[in-house]
Amino acid sequence: MTSHAPDPLRIAIAASFTAEPIEPFLQFWGRRLGTPFETLFAPYNQIAQTLLDPGSVFASSRGGVNVVLLRASDLADLPPQDPSLAQAAAENAQQLAEAVRTALPKFTVPLLIMLCPPPEGTPVEAAESVLRNTLSGMPGVHFFHYHDVLALYPVGQVHDVRAAEIARIPYTEEMFAAMATVIVRRAHMISAPPYKVIAVDLDNTLWRGICGEDGPSGVVLDPPRKHLHEFLLRQREAGMLLAIASKNNFSDVLETFNAHPEFPLRLEHFSAWRIDWNPKPVNLASLAAELNLGLDSFIFLDDNPKECAEVTSAAPEVLSIALPPDIAQLPEFLDHIWAFDHPSVTEEDRRRSALIAQSLEFSRAAQSAASLEEFIASLNLRVDVQPLAAERLPRAAQLTQRTNQFNTTTIRRTEAELAALAQTPGVRIFTAEVSDRFGEYGLTGLVIVYTRLNELYVDSLLLSCRVLGRGVEHRILARLAELALDEGIYTVTVPFTPTARNTPARAFLESIPFGQAHEDNGGLLFRFPAVELQTLRWSPSTAACPPAQEAAPARAVARTFCGYAEIAESLRTPAQVLAAARREAAMAHAAPAAQTFASETEERLARIWTELLQKPVDHPQANFFDLGGHSLLAVLLLMRVKEEFGVELAVDDVYSGSLTLAALASVIDARRLGAADPEEYQALLAEIANLSDEEVRALLEREMQQEE
Repeated sequence: MTSHAPDPLRIAIAASFTAEPIEPFLQFWGRRLGTPFETLFAPYNQIAQTLLDPGSVFASSRGGVNVVLLRASDLADLPPQDPSLAQAAAENAQQLAEAVRTALPKFTVPLLIMLCPPPEGTPVEAAESVLRNTLSGMPGVHFFHYHDVLALYPVGQVHDVRAAEIARIPYTEEMFAAMATVIVRRAHMISAPPYKVIAVDLDNTLWRGICGEDGPSGVVLDPPRKHLHEFLLRQREAGMLLAIASKNNFSDVLETFNAHPEFPLRLEHFSAWRIDWNPKPVNLASLAAELNLGLDSFIFLDDNPKECAEVTSAAPEVLSIALPPDIAQLPEFLDHIWAFDHPSVTEEDRRRSALIAQSLEFSRAAQSAASLEEFIASLNLRVDVQPLAAERLPRAAQLTQRTNQFNTTTIRRTEAELAALAQTPGVRIFTAEVSDRFGEYGLTGLVIVYTRLNELYVDSLLLSCRVLGRGVEHRILARLAELALDEGIYTVTVPFTPTARNTPARAFLESIPFGQAHEDNGGLLFRFPAVELQTLRWSPSTAACPPAQEAAPARAVARTFCGYAEIAESLRTPAQVLAAARREAAMAHAAPAAQTFASETEERLARIWTELLQKPVDHPQANFFDLGGHSLLAVLLLMRVKEEFGVELAVDDVYSGSLTLAALASVIDARRLGAADPEEYQALLAEIANLSDEEVRALLEREMQQEE
């Protein structure tokens, strides 16, 4: 079978400054993630035009993200000392926010807006406040303030004043590395399947010590592990389920929690646990079965690398993360595990642990009921089907990303894609909110329909597994049949695309007695007469029986990237990203054979040229512009020379069609020796070469005496 390279993820960028220096770092991350990136730049400082132009790079994006990089100081074309700058920038910020609001419904990809640092001393706080207040939390927008970016990714030197003057490049390469990392981190987690469960070990993980040996009162909650407790609680509030997988006696664990009321995490914060002496892969599979979730939705935390390796070997779907050997590094380590990111948090996320508890209570009650029919009849089930409201977009998009079992087509959609789809003529999107006597389950269903060929075509029908098995799916299809009949349509068609996980959806469709199914492009097409479908209700004969629980759930398709721990260990600072990107570029384009350069300066300069030009530079007479150099790379070359050699060159030193490696190395050496130009430098070298050994020693002694 022929394997195909993954489609590139498109990153379209509109910036108020020259942003092209960010591209090498975007490409670096693309290679690390195994996801090729296609980077496109809008014309310089045309953010509003790019947002509103139907022919722009933003409007044409179909997969990936659109990115706005904005300095509030660029909103007003006025000098920093102008007293009207603050007001003009604030007014233009409001206009830009309106442009974003107008453009969003037309985009099919998420919009990332990064507010970037202004020049020091520029009075644009009011404009920044306008942007933050209007854009942060807007559906379809992911907003980043530079304060938050720099808090997570500290940068030694943010601004490059000279590059800003020459080419409107306001930031250092390290700052561009930080910005690229934030963009890729969010774009990756938007597109990656979300994790849903964090399973943790206990001894030397949740506390220091071994409760079975040190005794319940002998274990200690040190500061790093207290941070872990608080971190896990925040993850729980963001919608993650917590579970325990520990080799221990349950009585010892219970006594330990009781002996330590200072623990932020309590046993009741965990949705399920396996505390025994079984292998951890076995217990993780058992937890997955109890929670009715796939192993590929689990993150496992343990202090023991051997235990993590065992889980990785036996259950590779689980993301196994060993805590850092230096436990003091734990807080920063956790902050840089991308898998813990939540691009959006909904009200259902905040209630997820309680909702899971309701579902488990429902299952236990159903199993103990004398009659399943009487049990279902006693539920007081309520299913409220309503058109999708704008404020429910985040949750609706989340359902398409997270729902696997009862999902007829498993089409994943972002907020932007759903918003654009809702504006499409003929398309209607409905949500379903569910409650019964066990409680309210929130927004747990989504349906997308449109009319075609005298039938109501169900593009997507999906339900959270929390509300399966009680007749919700029957009520929704009956409601769709009523909708069809109201419009004079007599057929409801539901396409089904099989996956490894959506057997419950197929079982439900096949259980409806008056439906007809036939194969269609590798899937199935179910057609139901609307007159009969409107009467559909739950009964034992039409109930979709979930597959029997097994000790080890079927494995899902492996994720494309699982190296989050490596990022947290070695690529968590912009300086590390910058160094790694440079090493990678140098290795990828190294000269095929060692060459002889006249000086160390030429060798170091050749490495810089190799990285910037992305091709081998192996000869002193190599010409910068003949090798593909251009004006932007020339400015980056000035920045690199200053960083590498501590020499600030003039623009004319590099803007020459005859610029060779040897010539530029001579200029650099001349500046380092204080010579005004290369000719003076060469004369100085000749003078030194003509000195005798005795004259050289005398000269050095004189210099040393002067220094003393």
